[in-house]
Amino acid sequence: MSALQDASASASATDGPGTTIPNQSAETAQESGSSHQHEPKQDHEKSSSVILGVTRRLATLEYIPKRCRWDPANPPRFNWGLCLLFALGAAFTIGNLYYYQPILNILAEDFGVSFEEVSQVPTLMQAGYAAGGLFISPLGDMFRRRPLILFLVFVTANVWLGLCLSTSFDVFRALSFTTALTSVTPQLMLPLAAELAPHNKRATAISVAFGGVGVGMLLARILSGIVTQFTTWRTIYFIAFGLQYLLLCLLFLFFPDFPSVNPEGVSYLRVLYTIVTLPFHHATLVQASLIAFLINAAFVAFWTTLTFLLAAPPFRLSTLDIGLFALIGLPPFLLNPFVSYRLTDRYHPVYSCILGLLIGLGGSVFGTFVSTSSLAGPVVQGITVDLAVIMGQTANRKLLVAVDPKAHNCVNTVFMVSSFCGTLTGAAVGSRLYAEGGWRYSGGANIAFFGAALLVCLARGPHEKRWVGWRGGWGSWRKGAQAQAQQEKGQQLP
Repeated sequence: MSALQDASASASATDGPGTTIPNQSAETAQESGSSHQHEPKQDHEKSSSVILGVTRRLATLEYIPKRCRWDPANPPRFNWGLCLLFALGAAFTIGNLYYYQPILNILAEDFGVSFEEVSQVPTLMQAGYAAGGLFISPLGDMFRRRPLILFLVFVTANVWLGLCLSTSFDVFRALSFTTALTSVTPQLMLPLAAELAPHNKRATAISVAFGGVGVGMLLARILSGIVTQFTTWRTIYFIAFGLQYLLLCLLFLFFPDFPSVNPEGVSYLRVLYTIVTLPFHHATLVQASLIAFLINAAFVAFWTTLTFLLAAPPFRLSTLDIGLFALIGLPPFLLNPFVSYRLTDRYHPVYSCILGLLIGLGGSVFGTFVSTSSLAGPVVQGITVDLAVIMGQTANRKLLVAVDPKAHNCVNTVFMVSSFCGTLTGAAVGSRLYAEGGWRYSGGANIAFFGAALLVCLARGPHEKRWVGWRGGWGSWRKGAQAQAQQEKGQQLP
C-alpha cells in the first residue's frame, strides 16, 4: 500500500503551490507554429489530469477518520457492531460470485452465445476467486488490513461497473474473472474477526462473520432470479454495483485501522514460501484443512445433485421452486451463533466439530435412503449438511488462530485452498456418481466424505501435539478450552 502513499505524494508535488513549470518562449512558440506540435502536449496534459485524479481518489483511501485511528494506548476493542460490519462486508462481497447462477440462460440469450460458452462464466469466477485467495489474501500479513480491504473493494466496485455496461461477451468474461480475483474481502475479514475477538467469544464472532458469507450466497441467487424475472439482468448487476459502493462507504467510516502483524516488513516471496511450508510444521492446520476438504466435498456434492433429484420424478419441481428450495440452507447459519456461544466457545472446538460431523453423517444417511420417495429427505439432509459444514468451519477457524500469529492470512490461505479443492472434488464426484447410479450413488459419496472427515477428526486428540494420537487424553471439556486459551496467550494484538 505504500505505492498509494507514493502516488499521493507525487500528485501533491506535481500541482503544489511551489511547483515551477518551464515556460516556452514566444519565439519558440512562433517557430513551432504548427498545431500538430500542440496536440501531443494537450493529450499529455489530459492524461496527466486523469492520472492525478485517480491517484487523489486512491490516496483518499489512506485517510483514516479519527474514531478509526490506531492508538496503542487505547486500541479498538472488539464489539458486535464491528462483527456485524464484517458480516455485511462478507455478504456484499461474496454475493458477487453468485448473481450469475440463476440467470445463465438470460446471459446466453442477451450476448448471443451458446450455453456451453456462457458456462465459462462460473468457471472463470471460481478460478478468479481461488487465485485471489492464493495470491492476494496473504497480503494481509504484509500490509495494514484497513487500506488493503478498502483498496480491494474500490477496485472491485469500479471494475463491476464494466460488467453492468458490457455489450461484448469476451469483455464480460474478462471482467468476471477480475472482479472475482479482487472479491476476497471475506478471506481477510474472517481471520481478523478470529484474531480480534476474545477467546470466550471467538467462535461466536466467527459464526456471525461467516454467517454473512452464507447469507450473501443465498440472497444473491434469490434476488438475481427474482429481479431478472421482472426486469433485465443488468438491473441486479447495477444493484450489486451500488452495494459495493455502500460497503466502501461503511468500511471507510467505521472500519478501524490495525497495525501490520509484521511491522518489521516481509517480502511477498517470503509470504508465498510460508504458505507452502506451513502444512509441514503444523499438525493442527493439516487436520483442519483435511476436514475442510472433506466436508466441503460433501456439501457441494449434495447441492449439485439435488437439482437433478428435484427436477425428476416423482417431484418434478419447477425452476423457481428448486431455487426457493435453497432457503432450507438459511436456518443453519442463523442457528450457528447460538451453537457457537453454547458449545464451541465454552469447550474445546474439537468437540463441536465432532458433533457437527455426526449430525452431517446422520443427515446424509437419512437423506440418501428417504429422498427418492419423500421431500422430507432432502429437507432434513440439506439442513444437517449445512449445519455440519458451518459448525466444522467455525470450530476449525477458532483452532487455527493459535497456529502462527505472524501468518494468520497465510494459514487462512492454506485452509481456504483446501476447502476450494474439496468444492471442486465434490462437484465432480457427485455429478459423476449421480449420472452412473442416481441419487443413492451420490448419497453414498456424501456418507463417505463425512465418515472420512470424522476419522480424521478422531485420529488426533484435542491435546495432542504430534501428528496422530491421543496424548493428554480427551480431558475435561472446560479444561480443554482453558488450555487452548493459555496456548494463545500473548498472541493478541498489542
